[in-house]
Amino acid sequence: MKIVILGAGQVGGTLAENLANEANDITIIDTDINRLRELQDRLDIRTVEGSASYPSALAQAGAQDADMLIAVTNSDEVNMIACQIGQTLFNIPTKIARVRAHDYLQQDKLLFNKDALPIDVLISPEQLVTQHIKRLIEQPGALQVLDFADGKAQLVAVKAYYGGPLVGREISYLRTHMPAVDTRVAAIFRQGKPIIPQGSTVIEADDEVFFIAAKKDIRAVMSELRRLDNPYKRIMIAGGGNIGARLASNIEADFRVKIIERSMPRCNQLARTLNNTIVLNGSASDKELLLEENIEDTDVFCALTNDDEANIMASMLAKRLGARTVMTLINNPAYVDLVQGGVIDIAISPQQTTIGALLTHVRRGDVAAVHSLRRGAAEALEAVAHGDKRSSKVVGRTIEDIDLPPGTTIGAIVRHDEVLIAHDDVVVENGDHVILFLVDKRRIGEVERLFQVGLAFF
Repeated sequence: MKIVILGAGQVGGTLAENLANEANDITIIDTDINRLRELQDRLDIRTVEGSASYPSALAQAGAQDADMLIAVTNSDEVNMIACQIGQTLFNIPTKIARVRAHDYLQQDKLLFNKDALPIDVLISPEQLVTQHIKRLIEQPGALQVLDFADGKAQLVAVKAYYGGPLVGREISYLRTHMPAVDTRVAAIFRQGKPIIPQGSTVIEADDEVFFIAAKKDIRAVMSELRRLDNPYKRIMIAGGGNIGARLASNIEADFRVKIIERSMPRCNQLARTLNNTIVLNGSASDKELLLEENIEDTDVFCALTNDDEANIMASMLAKRLGARTVMTLINNPAYVDLVQGGVIDIAISPQQTTIGALLTHVRRGDVAAVHSLRRGAAEALEAVAHGDKRSSKVVGRTIEDIDLPPGTTIGAIVRHDEVLIAHDDVVVENGDHVILFLVDKRRIGEVERLFQVGLAFF
């Protein structure tokens, strides 16, 4: 596939890296020549120095032959106008744009369509990150919570703790111990290295365990791997920007929420728009303010400013003063692995959250969802099976008869409203949503070909 990416920032660069490794023809446009050189030295891609919305730059990038335009510059306006030019001058079939401003998103149905701004897919990082954090708050103790099939099934990552009923036992024991709950362990990461689980695999303390189950069964399965945390009640948010405000708005009906914001005008705006949230003017790194607001009784402290260092320092202080769980927004990918798992419980990377949403629309075949896992080290994919036994490599076959690439497991199948855990004797039917887990992302092309109709005998 020939793809033109506009913007060589963290999202654009990471996306180019993902797609170039999968044998796509990638060209990236940016005004920063040094950043372009750095990417070209590492990746097999073309680069064009220039403004992403200029017709001349798009023409130089080969927009006339492009299958897809992905606009992820830091400017909403550049992204939007580039998609308009991509349609008007170059007739690019698929146009994806990152749009951050809430004002634009409020009018998305009127603004973004073929008769107005011809954007086929709209990506809002703030919205994606907010949903990600909300799922983590709803599942205390989880490191990652991912929705599939409109939330009917969830893939959850937890760290196995000493004393968990399943720790030190074979995975097959789970089915014996919990006959009423069906689940599957999709993968285990031990000391940072992936293990494809078998029934005889023994779960060890400190393993990062990814399991899939129907949403209603998630808490029961988590209790087998670690002491089940009490539900969260009190949430403190540092930073009243787009993400902080959106999160407070989404959870204030179900939790007791406080938000700390430095800017007094922004505090006044938040106080007007939020109904059940206490808005505090001050710094999240102010020890006296945190103590005054009973940080020791806070269940979750979320540091969501746009300053990585400020988020890290505020989170460390909050944890030291007694906050039960701290979640920290980290924009610099190099920091994420450094801080997570120590004082900071969960480091949230907006880039990885956004990349998953973008890859959903780039994957070949009928792909309903893609999630990047473990800071991009692995991937979970929801693919829709089509055809019959003659035209498909998966339809009409049992799970054990599907020729999966090495490092790939099928975790579950969602059929209408039913979640079927992928045991060996389950037969895939036309229209099934198949949820797969890949620890080796280089195999993604092989997985895509499995779900393309008409290739069964080629």
